[in-house]
Amino acid sequence: MMSIVIHLSGADTMMADVDAMPEAGASYITCTNPRTRDGKPIVYIDSEAEYVLFPWARITFVEILPGGDVEEKVETFFRD
Repeated sequence: MMSIVIHLSGADTMMADVDAMPEAGASYITCTNPRTRDGKPIVYIDSEAEYVLFPWARITFVEILPGGDVEEKVETFFRD
């Protein structure tokens, strides 16, 4: 599960969770747990909805947040 930030054309930025990024030929992205950046529910999405599909034509860009399946890489510096 990955947390993403979705920037929709003409709407406020929102956060959601995805199992995996869609295939290259997909025309939409499937999300769960849509919410505002501060974690509040989105008023125009029903609270009982399990999945929300957003068409790529409405999305400006998507940010993938660290955590979940994303492996963190830490560089260490030391002296011999």
